[in-house]
Parts: sequence; C-alpha cells; structure tokens
Amino acid sequence: MSQTAISIKRQKYDGGTARADMKLEVALIPVSDVDRAKEFYTRLGWRLDRDIVMGNDFRLVQFTPPGSGCSITFGKGVTAAVPGGLRNTLIVSDIEVAHKELVSRGINASEVFPGSPFSPARRISGPDPERQSYLSYVTFEDPDGNMWLVQEVTLRLPGRIDPATTTFASANDLASAMRRAAAAHGKHEKRNGQHEANWPDWYAAYMAAEQAGTELPR
Repeated sequence: MSQTAISIKRQKYDGGTARADMKLEVALIPVSDVDRAKEFYTRLGWRLDRDIVMGNDFRLVQFTPPGSGCSITFGKGVTAAVPGGLRNTLIVSDIEVAHKELVSRGINASEVFPGSPFSPARRISGPDPERQSYLSYVTFEDPDGNMWLVQEVTLRLPGRIDPATTTFASANDLASAMRRAAAAHGKHEKRNGQHEANWPDWYAAYMAAEQAGTELPR
C-alpha cells in the first residue's frame, strides 16, 4: 500500500462547526532504480515537477499525470515500501483513446477489457458493450511492477462531484463529454419527434448532470 501526503484546510459550516478538508496531493511510489523510473514516467507523458537531490541519501522526483490534481513521488529515502507493491487507479473519459496513447508511447499496456479488473480469468477484449461508466479498463506496470489501473469514468457516482461546479481537465475530456451529450440529444429528439432548437442548453445540462452523477435530462 502506498503512503500519501495530505494537505489540510479548515472550513467552517454555517453552524460554526469546523471541518478539515483533506485533499489527496501526493502518492509515494516505491522504486528500485530512480533514473529508470524517471525515464518511464517521462515516456508516459507525465509532467516532471521536480528532481531534488540532498546529499547521498535523499533524492525526490515528482511527476503529475495530465489533468490530475494528485502527483506521484519516488526516489531515494522517500519510502520504505517494497518496490512493485503499488496498486493505483487513473481515471480517463475515453478508454480507447487512452489505450492508443499508451501504446503509441511504447507502454506495454493490456488490451481494453470490461467488467471487473480483479477477475483476469474472465476478461474479454474490448470496452464494456454498453460503455457504462466505471466498467472499462486497461492496466500497465512500471519497470518495478507497480501496477496502474486505467478506468473509464463518464457518469459519476452521486455526490462525487459538487453539482454546482462543472470542470474539464482538458480539451479532450470536454470533447468526449460533448460527443456523449450529442448522442444522448439525438435519442432525445428521436423520442420527441422534433428538432430541439435549444440544444446548447440541453447539452450543458446533460454534461453537468453526467459529471455530478445527478439525473440526466431526457
């Protein structure tokens, strides 16, 4: 299990009760060869934030995946965990696009597969047939055997995202959300038997609801 660094911010409710917001900022990755790991995560296309050396016994390297609010850190003197013991998850809005990018970067990624990532004997090739959120995956490992599970998430679980805040980490994520909204809007027009002139508002409502996990417009 990886260790984590947590930043804490105090907030006050209307009633005066204090709460500490805890935001996951950094996951510590156990590696046996720092330079080899640095080359791998650079090849992944993750942003190198820093590479700090302090004497002979400490080195800290930090990377951030594209669009992520959480970074990874590895190095020398950073964690006593055994290399290869990490199991962690990355979220993408289009699993097939993510798989193609991994392969293009020379990463030995699994095929896209549906269902449960914990039952490899039952795996079949391809994304979930209905492209349901949370049910399509890809896996890959770093040189030490630390495993990354890549999971497609489109419709969020209720409460996972603040319904008053709709954000997209990249142009690709926004484009994917618009394509899903367009497909849903086409079904909406077919059910109603007429063209929806106010489609921009419908798209916006659909995309916001999808991200917040609230009821989708029909």
